[in-house]
Amino acid sequence: MDLKGKKVTIIGAARSGIAAANLAYGQGAVVKITDAKPLADIDKALAGLADRSKAIVEAGAHTRKFVQDSDIVVASPGVRKDAEPLQWAREKGIPVMGEIEFAWCFCTKPVIAVTGSNGKTTTVNLIAEVLKAGGNTVCLCGNVGTPFAQHVLTPGIDYFVVEISSFQLELCVTFRPYIAVLTNFSQNHLDRHPDMQDYFEAKKRVFMNQTASDFSILNAADPWSQKIEAGVSSQVVFFNKAGEARNPNHLAVLEVARIVGISDDMACKVFEAFPGVEHRMELVRILKGVEYVNDSKATTAESGLWALTRMAAPIIMICGGHDKGEIDFSALKDLVKAKIKKMIVLTREDVVRKKLHDAFEGVVPIEDYTDMGEALRAAQTQAVSGDKVLLSPMFASFDMFKNFEERGKVFKQMVNDLR
Repeated sequence: MDLKGKKVTIIGAARSGIAAANLAYGQGAVVKITDAKPLADIDKALAGLADRSKAIVEAGAHTRKFVQDSDIVVASPGVRKDAEPLQWAREKGIPVMGEIEFAWCFCTKPVIAVTGSNGKTTTVNLIAEVLKAGGNTVCLCGNVGTPFAQHVLTPGIDYFVVEISSFQLELCVTFRPYIAVLTNFSQNHLDRHPDMQDYFEAKKRVFMNQTASDFSILNAADPWSQKIEAGVSSQVVFFNKAGEARNPNHLAVLEVARIVGISDDMACKVFEAFPGVEHRMELVRILKGVEYVNDSKATTAESGLWALTRMAAPIIMICGGHDKGEIDFSALKDLVKAKIKKMIVLTREDVVRKKLHDAFEGVVPIEDYTDMGEALRAAQTQAVSGDKVLLSPMFASFDMFKNFEERGKVFKQMVNDLR
């Protein structure tokens, strides 16, 4: 892609937008950035630009004239595919793409992309560690850590391991990973996608450009994943098959390792040494015999189910947050009844509080809080030696925090401050 002298307009000045802007700068483009937030709110982010003085910035609102005076429009993941600025660009025939697609246009190394409703972050971290153990230089990026665009021109990389969300896939057009992994598929992000089918179609886009020389890795135990096999052109490999009684994330990674020529023994040694991912079933502290566990990354009912399956009773569970649309808690009820002694609902949204009460009222005692500190103190007061205090929200963080990382860090700090 020749960008010299071209006007590249970035929609959204968050991390992905700034990374895309810097990539465009390096290719000689004229960079424009538009963000609906006031300038004071994005000024810190703009400081990350390679050349802040040359950036043409529109803040406080998007305008048609600004967007349509472009050769290419690159949208951050937080921008909906039907957002008005993108519609303005399409009206003029201006190419619209997301940051992943934009970075892909400059990628010369194989990409291993992982998507799914749950387990993405653990899976990409394990893939990266296994590849490194096999002597490869790896860049782990995307929806975890730093944007793809920030690293795509880094020399000496053997593999890019990219965690990719449905939001990022929506605006992919030519993106073609050498290996694409779908960990699983379940209800999520129905505040952004109109229904499950639209969400599923977004996830499927990770496979759409693959050829017979590429690989698709699918979950044999997931009914939605099984629907994909007939529609792909790549070599399909299933993991989590009947009789494979192992962690599904490990099984998916084993298939990746086999494709790139790394032995099962070497991969399993990595699994044994892997310390886990921050904010995912992370033991923070044991205080007076009580384990405090940070599972802030659990933003779906399925991830809450996964946590409860792997923890021993009795549990005091802190859950709640920002509503993401329809959610089905039916599969959790028996586990909640068997393992949880108290459910502490932490949210500032009435709709979330109602959903949790409707699902678990009469199954387990419930208390409601709107402050993390108060919720944690209530848990500490009621916990006795042998109990586990588990932050596994099953909802997004945006009612109180900017992301699940901030929520987890606040929880950990408060836990470490407990006396």
